[in-house]
Amino acid sequence: MAGNRTRILVEMALSIALAYVLGRFAVFRMPAGGTISLNMLPLFVFALRRGLRPGLAAGAVYGLLDLTLDPYVINWTQLLLDYPLAYTMIGAAGALSPLWRREVAARHTSRAVWTVVLPAIVLGSALRLYIHWLSGVIFFAQFAGDQPVWLYSLVYNLTYIGPSVALCAVAAVAVMPSLERAVPVR
Repeated sequence: MAGNRTRILVEMALSIALAYVLGRFAVFRMPAGGTISLNMLPLFVFALRRGLRPGLAAGAVYGLLDLTLDPYVINWTQLLLDYPLAYTMIGAAGALSPLWRREVAARHTSRAVWTVVLPAIVLGSALRLYIHWLSGVIFFAQFAGDQPVWLYSLVYNLTYIGPSVALCAVAAVAVMPSLERAVPVR
């Protein structure tokens, strides 16, 4: 049991480190925070491989580490929402981990990519989007101009989260089956 915990912690650390490196190579950076990148991919992969609790923990740790990249902070509540809490939500993809494990055990890995991996990415991303949207509604109303603040926050956050989700989905479809063959979860 101790060996498995160590393995999970090492995989978590590697996933967080890879997410950090991928976050440094953003395709685009939004003016008031947010990037288009593959930084969520290792967190999704880890959550699917290891489950909900380890996935949530990895997301929270990455969210705190992301503060060192290019923080946009106006107060401590917004910091908590936009960094640790928003990235914790990515770990919700781990809720579908038992389905992934069952499909892999039945040797239906390619089917599982479409029926488990993509919905898991949508789930984690939608929850992250919700947290960023909420933060935008509460703390960034001054940027909305004449439009409703809820709409401004939704459009702003979808502008970078949407393309990031698409990139992660394409990459996950390519990575998950190969990773499972190369390094199966024990």
